[in-house]
Amino acid sequence: MNTTELTVHELVEKLENNELTIKDITKAYVDRIAEKEPEVEAFATTLTSEAVEQAKSIQTKIDNGEITNKLAGIPIGIKDNICTKGIKTTCSSKMLENFVSPYDATVMEKINEENLINLGKLNMDEFAMGSSTENSAFKTTKNPWDLSKVPGGSSGGSAAAVAANMVPWALGSDTGGSIRQPASLCGVVGLKPTYGLVSRYGLVAFASSLDQIGPITKDVTDSAMLLNIIAGHDEKDTTSANISKKDYVKALMGNVKGLKIGVPKEFFGEGINEEVKKSILETVEKYKELGAEVEEFSLDIAKYSLAAYYIIACAEASSNLGRFDGIRYTYRSPNAKTLEEIFKKSRSEGFGAEVKRRIILGTYVLSAGYYDAYYKKAQKVRTMVMDEFNKGFEKYDLIITPTSPVTAFGIGEKSNNPLEMYLADICTVSINVAGLPAISIPCGVDSKGLPIGMQIIGKKFNEETILNAAYSIEKEIKFREKYKPEFIRES
Repeated sequence: MNTTELTVHELVEKLENNELTIKDITKAYVDRIAEKEPEVEAFATTLTSEAVEQAKSIQTKIDNGEITNKLAGIPIGIKDNICTKGIKTTCSSKMLENFVSPYDATVMEKINEENLINLGKLNMDEFAMGSSTENSAFKTTKNPWDLSKVPGGSSGGSAAAVAANMVPWALGSDTGGSIRQPASLCGVVGLKPTYGLVSRYGLVAFASSLDQIGPITKDVTDSAMLLNIIAGHDEKDTTSANISKKDYVKALMGNVKGLKIGVPKEFFGEGINEEVKKSILETVEKYKELGAEVEEFSLDIAKYSLAAYYIIACAEASSNLGRFDGIRYTYRSPNAKTLEEIFKKSRSEGFGAEVKRRIILGTYVLSAGYYDAYYKKAQKVRTMVMDEFNKGFEKYDLIITPTSPVTAFGIGEKSNNPLEMYLADICTVSINVAGLPAISIPCGVDSKGLPIGMQIIGKKFNEETILNAAYSIEKEIKFREKYKPEFIRES
């Protein structure tokens, strides 16, 4: 098997057995990026020459006994809204096109402590607003399963890079499904941790009460390994939860006997592709064979969650993006002559259409006369969504739904219809609204050979249960053994 097709835990095993060196692994990924990036366009910034030098340095330190951790020298990709010291952090926006972060996000400090090698910053929907990565100001990332299809969004660059074997794993961010939905469309594993489990310090904010950093990986074991690195309390983030450190890899026992799983019928109704529905329900049957108790129940929140999500998210975006004013570190219009023109023209020229749309909507719902009618009501619905999930979790350990109502759609197919694009998040937004953890794992392919993702939702801070359930079914399905993109088969 090609080095770049290996999972991270397989790479670590080969390093321990002296079958590969850090230089070998890094070179394999650097060569892979050179070969495939022109077609996939997953990267906003590549750091391949820096990676080669870093690999040499880390190998020397390992040889001298200065570094002893197992993951040292493993490459990684980073979504371009996570601050990286001395490296561009553009959020795929003209507004931050030349912004070089003066500090590292907390997750980057943890990544650097493990001596992982950053292969580059990954493309995304501008300021994480979108479900297709078509809203990037610089390029449109392609889906490795079919280069005419979108990879999903907003972490489309992260999911595509992992699926195309250009990085072994990556960090993404999830505000309403932005890790899970692209993971589903690209046939990889995407974990959205509980809100507060992973520090948001250094993540460029879209919607502060919804955003969460998480891993996109080739399999569930790698997801648990990366969560081990990035999870933990951070004093620099006031929303960071102070809970005891866990080892998520130890939770992967592969036994789901007696586990109670709820399947909400509303998430399998109108708007869900029949092939998606069939594949997930067949996978749910496998849980029964493994000894889990599965039951259909009612969770009628999806349509309310979507409306509440877009009101809350746009309101917070309107507030958060007010700092990008053309005065400090952002794009400044060369056509502006007065202070008022600097504000107006810089924001008009620096922001893309989708970002402007959400700022306008957010400003509207926060304005006098509309705050109570929209924003306040959306927050009440949020409480209702949390209550409904809590009721479900009184009876069930896990809830299973589709990740995306459809498989990967064509580039340009939904870009002129924002409402249709927003509906791509209908299965995922309620989890962010409620602050819950959820994982998307590939469970099959449709008749066109495009991957289908299944979403497993758990109780707050109970990542162990969803990871173990995902691991158990992953071993049964053997998705990575059965299915590969044409793009990979041709390599």
